[in-house]
Amino acid sequence: MQFVLTARRWRAALDEKLAAVGLSDASWAPLMHLAISGDGISQKELAARMGLDGSSLVRLIDLLETRGLVARRTDEADRRARHIDLTAAGHAAVAFIRERLDAAEAEMLADLSDAEIAQLMDAFARINARLEAGRPDAAP
Repeated sequence: MQFVLTARRWRAALDEKLAAVGLSDASWAPLMHLAISGDGISQKELAARMGLDGSSLVRLIDLLETRGLVARRTDEADRRARHIDLTAAGHAAVAFIRERLDAAEAEMLADLSDAEIAQLMDAFARINARLEAGRPDAAP
């Protein structure tokens, strides 16, 4: 339970710091997922990675597309599928968000030594790998 509470507090602190510079979870989270996943991810895959249903993601992508941060394109093989790419403005927004996230994380980790942070990041990487491998749509 401690992990769940810490994760919630961590996320709330990040949201608060990003809100102070005009970024809501609805705008920064999809952009960061796109940056991490790489351009061309399908809307379906992005929704799965974010834990959203398709219709909720469509509304977020509509907003980001209106702001010129992302562009949609139709899949050549499956005309029903759409892929999402960051625009130049989207890449600039990601750089801005990363700076803010890095500063917020540094502040929250200030009481830990470099060795403790390295151990923590290693543990998170292993946890993420296990969770990713357990996804129903994960590659064997």
